[in-house]
Amino acid sequence: MAEGGSSTVMGLAAAFIGIAIMLGVGVQILGNATFDCAGLDVNWTVTCESANTDTRTAYNLLLVSLIVVAAVAILFIVRML
Repeated sequence: MAEGGSSTVMGLAAAFIGIAIMLGVGVQILGNATFDCAGLDVNWTVTCESANTDTRTAYNLLLVSLIVVAAVAILFIVRML
């Protein structure tokens, strides 16, 4: 394995681990951070639900990023074999 290939694999592994840690910590925070929208006025309920949805969407996008980084790492390693 060439030295450049080794550093690329290490970079991909570091990116994967970093995103996985952010996702894990974020999910733990998200479980306690979404708002209970019951009992609010109609206008505030819509805003509250929108904020909750946006937060969940952001973490879903982070999960997609994790999957993409893992796929790139796997394809790179297979190509090196």
